[in-house]
Amino acid sequence: MTRMLRTTKLRAPVGGRHRPAARARAVAAGLVAAGAVCALSLTGVPAHAGTAAAEPLPLERLFDNRAVSDDARPQAADFDGQGGSFSAQDLTAAGWTPGRLLPIDGAPLRWPDSAPGRPDNVRADGQAVRLDGRGDALSFLVAGSSHGPASAAAGGGGFVRYRDGSRTPYHLRAPDWRRGPLTTKAVGLPHRNTADGQRTETTRLYVVTVPLARGREIASVVLPERQGHAGELHVFSLAVRPAAHGWTGSWATSTSGYAAVGPWTDRTLRLIVHSSAGGPRTRVRLENTFAQRAVRIGHVSVAVQGSGAATAGRPVPLTFGGRAGAEIPAGAQRFSDPVGFRVPPDTNLLVSIHLPQTVRALPVHSYSNQVSYLSADGAGDRTGERGSAAFGEKLEGWPLLTGVDVGGGPGSVVALGDSITDGERATPGANGRWPDLLSRRLLGQHTVPRLGVLNHGISGNRVVTDRYPGAGTSTIKSGVSAEHRLERDVLAQTSARTVVIFEGVNDIRAGTTADEVIGALKRMAAVAHGRGMRVVAATIAPCGGFFDCTAQAEAQRVAINRHIRQATDVYDAVFDFDAAIRDPHHPERMLPRFDGGDHLHPNDAGMKAFSDAVDLRKLI
Repeated sequence: MTRMLRTTKLRAPVGGRHRPAARARAVAAGLVAAGAVCALSLTGVPAHAGTAAAEPLPLERLFDNRAVSDDARPQAADFDGQGGSFSAQDLTAAGWTPGRLLPIDGAPLRWPDSAPGRPDNVRADGQAVRLDGRGDALSFLVAGSSHGPASAAAGGGGFVRYRDGSRTPYHLRAPDWRRGPLTTKAVGLPHRNTADGQRTETTRLYVVTVPLARGREIASVVLPERQGHAGELHVFSLAVRPAAHGWTGSWATSTSGYAAVGPWTDRTLRLIVHSSAGGPRTRVRLENTFAQRAVRIGHVSVAVQGSGAATAGRPVPLTFGGRAGAEIPAGAQRFSDPVGFRVPPDTNLLVSIHLPQTVRALPVHSYSNQVSYLSADGAGDRTGERGSAAFGEKLEGWPLLTGVDVGGGPGSVVALGDSITDGERATPGANGRWPDLLSRRLLGQHTVPRLGVLNHGISGNRVVTDRYPGAGTSTIKSGVSAEHRLERDVLAQTSARTVVIFEGVNDIRAGTTADEVIGALKRMAAVAHGRGMRVVAATIAPCGGFFDCTAQAEAQRVAINRHIRQATDVYDAVFDFDAAIRDPHHPERMLPRFDGGDHLHPNDAGMKAFSDAVDLRKLI
């Protein structure tokens, strides 16, 4: 029966909703997001589209392939046509158990509710899948399998049909389960099962996201048709990412790597974060990015900071699905339940996280420009304590915690950047990063909405090149490239309306060419525009005098800035951070009064110059 259902296909009529010419050119120039590719043009449909042929079916009724085997019976599954399969024991350790909800990048995906050796995915070939809901994106849990030595992504074009009779096309590609990039995977597992036994080898699953027509209710999704015989696109799950109505991002950070810790046993973290927008309700977001194993959370609380690790009032406990604790599967995230805790704007908060088990590694944002705290081993759950006595150790960085949202508000702006955005050389603990100062400007005026400001700077980050390798513990915690983290750190952020991209200085210092950086910036702008976001580019600030800011690097910086200033068809606005701090007599250098001391990172005055260079009206 499943073999018969697998041939069910829908076809779409030619035509579609047209976009403005400039935006369409931008989308055409950059539909591919590197690694896990996601793109959509609303100006046409796939070449194979035609008339509807059959009633759509739930995805699980279309399953025709077995991807998971028990380690004791590896021959019971054959994912790739060569006897290979994922290990059920590896998936269990990762928290990917049958039927488990896997929230990834805001989409409520679910791992198939199938026993090892039973059908658990569909090989895409034009099947019509029943799906409903409204949202800003459609996420697919996928992997590709090649039939030979090639490792190219598998996939093609499909389309989404809406209940009003309209439809939009999408292009979906799934990287290979054995050879695809580690930096864009949803989860990496340590073994590959074969008919001859288990091999130590990283196997991958990916989440690939494509945009939806906002406000329209989905009726069904048609999967791409098989393209030749090079490989298969396997779909395990798909889900609509709902719009975050009623919430504004107040604080956020990016996972910059996966770091060895302790090990820590039965400890409580007390993390200091700084709000931008305020609101009468709150929720927090925890993420187990880059992990291979699930992590257990005992209790979590939130409070306004008093002094140091002491709270200004009784900490408010948070729950997850009505329970005090939660398990976060590898690669997944969890939002706490909303709680009636009022977050004041422009205020330090204490988010306390109890880790009841022994942990040896955690996802972390490595540089925070802020000292946080943690208790000693075996101290137990201290999330409800007001005092600071239990928190005798200091902590740099933010493990696990990636967001604080507030109820209501107009949405948020994302600052996507590197160490300058992260606050390097600003006064530690003073919340003087340029995104902090921008937030204060927004809070102090009434001309435009008082947007939340989300700081997604990562120290050492680059636009083009991945620094963190994407798997395992690493001392390098400079993140994957801006392009590879665009989905997680920008498009999936709570009520994000605008992104300000301020990166590139680390690329040119490493020898990356202007053309490579410009190409990535164009692709990022096209994908963000396809999701309905406003894209602002900031020029790269001068770094003359820093040891590797050579004449060659300066030439690349000038070329990138020339592109940014002139590309009015690519970006919605430009903020000239270069002009804000450069020395007019030595334009390759910043003015001494803005120099943080190393000629690369501005000081507090330089941060203010960046904030003041932002035209608030161009954020909306």
